[in-house]
Amino acid sequence: MQFEFHEALEILRRTPAVLSSMLEGLPDSWTRCNEGEGTWGSFDVVGHLNDGERKDWLERVSIIHEQGENLNFRTFDRFEHLKRNSNRTLTELLEEFRALRMHNIEKLESLITPETDLKLKGIHPAFGEVTLHQLLSTWVVHDLDHISQISRVMAKRYQEDVGPWKAYLRILSEAKRD
Repeated sequence: MQFEFHEALEILRRTPAVLSSMLEGLPDSWTRCNEGEGTWGSFDVVGHLNDGERKDWLERVSIIHEQGENLNFRTFDRFEHLKRNSNRTLTELLEEFRALRMHNIEKLESLITPETDLKLKGIHPAFGEVTLHQLLSTWVVHDLDHISQISRVMAKRYQEDVGPWKAYLRILSEAKRD
């Protein structure tokens, strides 16, 4: 097992700053571009991350910690942000993400004792039994996955403009997925 609680928190703490640094102040042509119908651009990804902070990660941590296998996780609506954020700015979403994430990390640190709690189990609606360490590992990798997605989507905006160098730019050949 490679998971280390305090190292994981270092990634979770940095994600809001990474996203702000990448996206803050960019025009919509960068932050609203996507890979086609039904895919997400940066704006959508940040909205999705906010929904996870409000209704997914910490809620599931709390269920595992307090209820264990006695209470199933509720299903998370991965697309709620598409309806909720239509009249918001990316700056608002980034600030909301920063505030939610910092609150959730504080709560997580006060709730979890890594030496004893990481093996606690909960019940995921699709996967069945999962451990707290798996959930926390997934939270970290989920952040990294969406940072990668944002980079990929933005790079593909220029995929025709790079000409023959496209053959050397792996990011332009990665498959789209949301």
